[in-house]
Amino acid sequence: MNEIWAIIILTVAVVGIVWAIRNKAKSRPIPEAIRPGKTLPDFTVLDEDGTTLSSSSLRRSPTVLLFVRGTWCPFCSKQVANLTHYYNEITSAGARLILVTPKPLDTTRRVADAFGVNFEFWLDESLSVAKSLDLLSVDGVPGKHRADYGNDTSWPTSLVIDAEGVIQFAELSRFIVDRPNPEKLLAVVKRLQK
Repeated sequence: MNEIWAIIILTVAVVGIVWAIRNKAKSRPIPEAIRPGKTLPDFTVLDEDGTTLSSSSLRRSPTVLLFVRGTWCPFCSKQVANLTHYYNEITSAGARLILVTPKPLDTTRRVADAFGVNFEFWLDESLSVAKSLDLLSVDGVPGKHRADYGNDTSWPTSLVIDAEGVIQFAELSRFIVDRPNPEKLLAVVKRLQK
């Protein structure tokens, strides 16, 4: 009888450990600077024309702000492709859709143009924004792309910010390959309309 209880207790312990590990792997912790309910910190970037922009300019309308690793990343390209199906709904709901990329803007623009959408692109070439928001992915660029793109990049992150600049949604990719479902981003934007 003691052996049966020992097996039951051991089984419950193993199941508990496996459950805890799987739950921990389901999400990355949200950095303090971008937790929902906080105002998006001020930062500056360049737009496609080389004009300096401030994050405070986002306080006019809701915004979906996506930090992407770069055009070399097939998962980021797939994310852009998936978002094209929701672009009109997001912008019709009064929101802006902005992709923040380390570099280069010209190839990122070509991806969006191929899908016939007018995404806004912001350049964080020095990764100063990624560093300030605790989104830096050190050595995140695969070896074969480092000569062109450097070693570091941004961690894939999705934010929805309301018209007052308050973060309403934040999600970091867990393993590089995953991205939030665009429907989830659209649902948050629509909720902000009410």
